[in-house]
Amino acid sequence: MLSLKTILNNVEKHKGFCYQDVRWGVFKDQRCIEIMIAPRANSKAICSQCEQPASGYDVASKPRTFQYIPLWNIPVILLYCMRRVNCPRCAVKVEAVPWAQGKARRSRSFNWFLAVWAKRLPWEDVARCFGTSWNRVYEAVQWAVDYGLENRDLSGITAIGIDEIAYKKGHRYLTLVYQIDHGTRRLLWIGKERTEDTLKAFFNWFGEKRTQGLRYICTDMWKPYLNVIALMAKHAVNVLDRYHIMSTFNRKIDEVRRWEAKQLKEKGIEILKGSRWCFLKRPENLTDRQCDTLKVLLGRNLKTVKAYLMKEDFQRFWRYVYPKNAGKFLDEWCTRAMRSHIDPMKDMARSLRSHRALLLNWFKAKKLYSSGVVEGLNNKVRTTTKRSYGFRTYDVLQVSLYHNLAVLPLPPITHRFC
Repeated sequence: MLSLKTILNNVEKHKGFCYQDVRWGVFKDQRCIEIMIAPRANSKAICSQCEQPASGYDVASKPRTFQYIPLWNIPVILLYCMRRVNCPRCAVKVEAVPWAQGKARRSRSFNWFLAVWAKRLPWEDVARCFGTSWNRVYEAVQWAVDYGLENRDLSGITAIGIDEIAYKKGHRYLTLVYQIDHGTRRLLWIGKERTEDTLKAFFNWFGEKRTQGLRYICTDMWKPYLNVIALMAKHAVNVLDRYHIMSTFNRKIDEVRRWEAKQLKEKGIEILKGSRWCFLKRPENLTDRQCDTLKVLLGRNLKTVKAYLMKEDFQRFWRYVYPKNAGKFLDEWCTRAMRSHIDPMKDMARSLRSHRALLLNWFKAKKLYSSGVVEGLNNKVRTTTKRSYGFRTYDVLQVSLYHNLAVLPLPPITHRFC
């Protein structure tokens, strides 16, 4: 008959130790399974400070408990009488055991078990399901993140995306840096606020050698980011892609629509009422009703319609292949926009002219890198935050985002429990 000791020896065998008695016990007023562990004969204990074998000094009279992965939702507790060693380098020290770290009362396997489930469920649900607390789940996730950040490979990074995201009310922002190389999309770094000092901190952490290996950097038009990139990574191609440009276009068009709707309403005309998404959505994404509304509005002499047509005309910019031809079109479009007598579109033309070189970098990068990838990862950030109903502190938010988005490595363990 297959026994629990046989299963443990197959999934998690520790050199120099053996599983002995398996019995019923009580853990936190709940029935549990207790598993006694004993050292093998003639095995030497390991000093917890220098991690070298040393001769024995004495053995604790009472066993120490370690919470293990539950079985059939029954808590499993490992029991072991800790030995002390007489280390010639560190004096008398408690031994190190392979199933736990330091003075922790939870096994490494239980920590990884909680950390993996914490990617799939809110931390409060993980704690409730597996008989622990929210703080214990957080500690397990932090332990996994610390291991992953220390052991992740940062070599060969050639393309990164930089963006900011609001994480609290009152214009509180995070700066997020992602690796967006083909085949590798992950979170690299998180910083508070969206200032020049924040991004400088990233490049200082990233190191001069890795920074020299960057070929492409995708950003929006946020000036502090552009200034730092021009200073610390000027050899890389700074790409402003169509996602952020067209988002800015939509904001300008909506500004025109709101102003004009207000002017018309004062005259008793409400033709623009309910037309917002007719102008903001791409034509292929419009519903039948929105198409009919837009068709009617296009026949009217409205500034909103003129701004919309200018935006749609600008879409031709992204179809060019060569930077020279794209630059010629951009200059002509900006000239027409400055003559349009529509202030938001004139502002847009000024902005495009000031970022002309960065816009043309999109063609120099062969249209291969886009901040659309960054926005997709930002959506995962929002999902992580929403699933947890917000975070109490910045540190907890940082740990959770690294855990979910950084694609951190796992240790070489013999069995995956979930």
